[in-house]
Amino acid sequence: QVQLVESGGGLVQAGGSLRLSCVASGRFFRVNDMDWYRQSPGKQRELVAAITRGGTTNYADSVKGRFTISRDNAKNTMYLQMNSLKSEDTAVYYCNAGAAVSFSRNEVQYWGQGTQVTVSS
Repeated sequence: QVQLVESGGGLVQAGGSLRLSCVASGRFFRVNDMDWYRQSPGKQRELVAAITRGGTTNYADSVKGRFTISRDNAKNTMYLQMNSLKSEDTAVYYCNAGAAVSFSRNEVQYWGQGTQVTVSS
C-alpha cells in the first residue's frame, strides 16, 4: 500500500553533483526509517545512507563527506545530495523505507524501482 518513486538520476561528469529524491505515496500511517541503496552490475546491493524519522543519519565510509541524506516528513520525501561524484558511484540507486499502513500494523519494508546514476570520468 506504499509506493516509492525515485527521481533525479542522470549522467554527470566526475566531480559534479546530483540530487536524488524519493517520494512515498499511498495509504499509510507513517514512514519510519528511510535508506538509500545502490547496486552496480556484478555487485551486491549496498547501503549508501540511512536516516531515521527523527533525523539521525548514517553513511557508508565510501561516501562520507560527499553525500548528504535528508528528509521532509511533511512531504514524505527523502533526498540524497551527491557531491564530488566519482566513477565508482555509478549504479542504480534505490529508495528503501519502512512504513506502517495503520497504527496497529507492523512496519513493512518497501522499495522503489531505482534511478540510474552514471558518472563519466
